[in-house]
Amino acid sequence: MSGVPWGETKLVQGNEAVALGALAAGIDFFAGYPITPSTEVAEILAREMPLIGKKWIQMEDEIASISAIIGGSLAGGRSMTATSGPGFSLMQEGLGYACMTEVPLVLVNVMRGGPSTGLPTQVAQGDVMQARWGTHGDHPAIVLAPSDVEECFRLTIKAFNLAEEFRTPVILMPDEVIGHMREKYTFPGEDEICVTPQASPDVPLEWYEHYHTSATGVSPMAHFGSGYRFHVTGLTHDTHGFPTRKVEEVVSKMNRLKQKITRRLDVLENNRLHDIEESKVVIFCYGSVYRSALAAQKILAKQRKKVGIFRPVTIWPFPDRTVKELLDSKEVILVPELNQGQIIHEVERLTSDSVRVVPLHRFDGYEITPEQLVAAVQEVM
Repeated sequence: MSGVPWGETKLVQGNEAVALGALAAGIDFFAGYPITPSTEVAEILAREMPLIGKKWIQMEDEIASISAIIGGSLAGGRSMTATSGPGFSLMQEGLGYACMTEVPLVLVNVMRGGPSTGLPTQVAQGDVMQARWGTHGDHPAIVLAPSDVEECFRLTIKAFNLAEEFRTPVILMPDEVIGHMREKYTFPGEDEICVTPQASPDVPLEWYEHYHTSATGVSPMAHFGSGYRFHVTGLTHDTHGFPTRKVEEVVSKMNRLKQKITRRLDVLENNRLHDIEESKVVIFCYGSVYRSALAAQKILAKQRKKVGIFRPVTIWPFPDRTVKELLDSKEVILVPELNQGQIIHEVERLTSDSVRVVPLHRFDGYEITPEQLVAAVQEVM
């Protein structure tokens, strides 16, 4: 496949790896608007996609961008956009529309400082709650947070696969450090990558229901022009997609939106755990902060201090059960974040009063260093 250096070892930027992961996943359509620090994703795909007959378009703004990829997906294309904080805010209404209409797409948000224009070229993790609750109403959310260049590649592929498997938007959220850092990476062979195909209906045209209630809550999706009749609307709708206010149909629709995610948490949950069982102090972190935590753990080990690390790769759905099982017996949980405190409240929600949950916040546009983590751990041990 053009653009993906299968089997080769390269010095690769995080945003470049996201773009190459999209190509590896079989992206058909990209629509976006340039915004720091995600612009490289769009630039690389603008160069590569036309070479393999795929469609790329720069839209007038981020509202148009997400609207365009919703249309691209409904027409049968594997679709993606990339943005950062201000653009992510503009996309929220479209994101809600995609959740309600169950349109698979991938939205990449390379996080930077905010609110508003904020710190366009510097790192932050201030969008994690927006990713879950930014669009109004009850809706499912699948959000992945890479911590290195390899994960930028592999989690982009996974995002496309999950979008198809669950018929829902999937958000990939590298922070600016991960998006712009470069690492040596040996790409897998093309035959090592698994790409989930789009499920097509196999029923007669007159039997088709666009929102059929299946055992998994996800029904095969027909595309515009395929001959199947269905309606698409952001209004709450029945199994054919037509608006409804019937109580049983509204409840059925909303429950299915939720349960198609919650019934398969085992498929979605993905954590990186280090020395959790034998540690009384655990660092709970995600994104680029995880890299600093690994370095801090090594420094502390030389000081004969044992510290565990809990890192959710899938931030949403949040790993409630695992956090409760593994962390509710600890003495101290240190939660370092590049914001003023967001994920820490989820950890507090799932642990008893006997567990001391300690924040370490940095929101000046610079990374939390291993030395800061070491000092924070020494203070609580």
